[in-house]
Order: sequence, then structure tokens, then C-alpha cells
Amino acid sequence: MTVLSRTPGASVIDRRIYGQFAEHLGRCIYEGVWVGADSDIPHRNGLRTDVIDALRHIKVPVVRWPGGCFADEYHWLKGVGPERQPMVNTHWGGVVESNAFGTHEYFELLHQLDAEAYINGNVGSGTVAEMQDWIEYMTLDSTAPMAELRKRYGREQPWKLEFFGVGNESWGCGGNMLPLHYANQYRQFQTYVRNYGEDQIAKIACGANADDYEWTDVLMARAAEHMHGLSLHYYTLPTSDWARKGAALEFSDFEWHETLRQARRMDELVTRHSRIMDKYDPAKRVSLIVDEWGTWYDVEEGTNPGFLYQQSTLRDAAVAAITLNIFHRHADRVRMANIAQLVNVLQAMILTDGGRMLTTPTYHVFDLYTDHQDAEYVDVPAGTFGQDTDATASFKDGAYTVSVTNTALDREVEVVFELPSAITEVRRAQVLTGASATAHNTFDAPDTVALADLDVSVNGRTVKATLPPHSVATVRLAVAE
Repeated sequence: MTVLSRTPGASVIDRRIYGQFAEHLGRCIYEGVWVGADSDIPHRNGLRTDVIDALRHIKVPVVRWPGGCFADEYHWLKGVGPERQPMVNTHWGGVVESNAFGTHEYFELLHQLDAEAYINGNVGSGTVAEMQDWIEYMTLDSTAPMAELRKRYGREQPWKLEFFGVGNESWGCGGNMLPLHYANQYRQFQTYVRNYGEDQIAKIACGANADDYEWTDVLMARAAEHMHGLSLHYYTLPTSDWARKGAALEFSDFEWHETLRQARRMDELVTRHSRIMDKYDPAKRVSLIVDEWGTWYDVEEGTNPGFLYQQSTLRDAAVAAITLNIFHRHADRVRMANIAQLVNVLQAMILTDGGRMLTTPTYHVFDLYTDHQDAEYVDVPAGTFGQDTDATASFKDGAYTVSVTNTALDREVEVVFELPSAITEVRRAQVLTGASATAHNTFDAPDTVALADLDVSVNGRTVKATLPPHSVATVRLAVAE
């Protein structure tokens, strides 16, 4: 029987691993979080209260904005002040972007969520001066022109900007740059992301697309001393074919297992990119920021192809759990991640339909994992609970949190383990599952997939539980000092 115990010097699982991503794409911003001051949908300062309340429940730590590909065509001045300047969202559906949601509205979102800021600046089509002005507008407390403009538009005090991304996917939609060219661009642009006052901005360089290890090597060699983090993007496609990604709702047993196999590739990617980073940064000062990840399927039939709207099943819940477990194992280097995306886009936490809202199976995994945030990582050896399982554990506030995914489609799994001291209280025992692997929530049946109590047997230091097929479970156990 496996004994789960703390290891001296273990890494802390940064809460920012549970970060979110909100791009001006489809109905993520408009309707998803922003309905405006005149909406009949209940809201606070234009932000819908049902969505905010749901996101606060899973303790969203940080939100990346405004993109994504949108970031490198976004000109921030069009999104401040009483008279906003519309633009065409060329990447995502060719629709008109009103810019009604801009810098002020974004920081209001963070205020209501009690979350940190992670803004992506425009390198692809923007200028150094534009980026410098935006930093001054947001963070400078003085009588300089940009600070005075912010005050004129209603914000007296500067905001706190924790993270700033210098460009996005500069190897693709952000400019189709080669790694050395972007490294030089990054060095130039980041110079003007200045710190004003005591607050320090962590600068994030655009990192690799999946297994582009050359990109990481060049960026670390040429610019590591100028960055605090380097990003990585990887999406889970069941087919590995961008032209035919597969359906979100209807999939075979083979597609279930293949999707999970593709999700597990994240471990190889993080391992190999981290190894390159270790060569230039053995002290691990620079974080690996996985700021786009998740499942990507063919869009739902009848929806705008540029809006990337897809449903979410227990397959997505399993992908989320497996991926978060990988981030936990690499917590010494991975210190932030941002699932794509927050609402109505790709592997979303929440789906909306006008005034209606539902939470997805992926949302419930993030709920199950809240106690891992800022907890001490506890190693769970591979195969501890059998070949059909994937597990993670942590310790915080006098309690162990153990989360296990049963990836088998037709078999229960018995989970048995010991803790190093007597268990004094079961603080949480919940499971997420459904009638089939394709189970999902709809607006007519929003609670088809929801958390349920899990039966747990405790005897001294020993814990036993039985997990149903295609399920994710968490138990939290207080122990004697």
C-alpha cells in the first residue's frame, strides 16, 4: 500500500496554474462576461453577476486578456474613454468589435473576481511607443499625459499590473516571425515595459508552439535575462489534424483514449522545454507559462466557425484533470497556466445563452482542485492506483488533498492509500461522473454532470474509496500533527 507523505523541499503548486484566458473571440467577452450597463441580465457595472459568482467560487487567480491572436491587432486607445472606436475582428469571424470592453472594464472584471492582471501587448501590428503609453496609462501615478488621460476617463489611481506579455504567438498570427527576429523584438519592446513605483511587472516573452524546441533555445539564449516568464501553447486535438479535429459530443471509445493520450503529451513538452530552460537558467528564475491549453474540436453545428464554440463532456473533465496533474508535477518551473477559454470558447468553464448560464464538467474539475492552489506538492508515484488512473496530491493547512481520475470507460477503480499520521477529519469527498463518457450539461438540463458526494472509508491512517468509470474525484483529509 502506498503511503503519501510530504517531501522536504517540495515545490509549491502556484495558484496561478489555475488561471483563465479571456479573448475577444466569439461570445467570450460580449454576453459571456460583459452585458453592459443597459442589459436586462443581472449585472454589476456591466459584468453579469451569475458568471462572476460562478468564477469566484473556483477562485480564479489570474485572467489573461485581450488575446490570443486578437492581442496583436488590438490598439488599446480605441477601447478607453466615452467614445469607443470600433474595429473589425479579422481573426475571429470578421465581426465588428465595438471596443465597449476595454482596459477599464478589464480591471473591473479583475476587481470583481479578486484576480490578478495578465495583459498581452501588441507587438505584431503595434509600436514600442504604443506599448509604452499603455503601461504608463495603467500604472503611472503622476501628472504625465497618459496618467492624466486615465484620470480624465474616470480612474484616479493607477492599477496594479502583475504580468505583461510582450506579443502573442509571434511565430504565427502575431507576426510569423523567426525566433531570432522575435528575440530581438522582445528585447526592444520589453525595455519600455517600465516599473513605476513599488509594483513590479513580470514580463512574459512569447514562447513556443508545442514542440518547437528551437524557439525556446533561441529565446533563452538571447533574452532570458530580460524576462520573468516564457510562454508555451499546446492544444489537445483527438485527431492531431487541424482540418478535422473531431466532434465535441459524439466520439468513440478509441477517440476517448486517443484524446487523453494527446493530453498526456503535455508532460513531454513541459519536460523538454524545461530542460532547455535549465541550460540557461539553472536557478529556475524564469517561469514556464502555459498560457494557452485545452481541448479543441470542430465547432458546434450551426455556429459561426470563427467563434470556436464547443460543448464540454466528461472527456474534457478528464483532460483538465490530467493536464493540471502534469503542471503540479512540474511546479518547480510551471508557475502559471491559462486554460482556453473562460466562457463560450473552446474548453470553457461556463456556457451562456442570453440570460441563461451553465457550468461545464471542466468547471467542476477546477472546483474539485481548488484546495491544491498554493499547496505543497506531494508526489504520487505513477501506477499507484492502477493503469487506468491519473492522480495528484498536495498538503496545505494541516490537510492532504488527493485527486484521482479513473480513465476507464467500463470499470470501477478501488483507491487505497495511507497517510503518515492519523486522519482526524474528512473535509471533502466528492466525485464527478455521469451516465456515459459523453455526458454533458445543456441549458434545459444544466445539472446532468455535477459534483456528488463520494463514499470514503477511513481507518486510522488508511483511506479507501471506489471511483466509478470516467470520473474525477477529490478527497481532503485533515491529519493529526
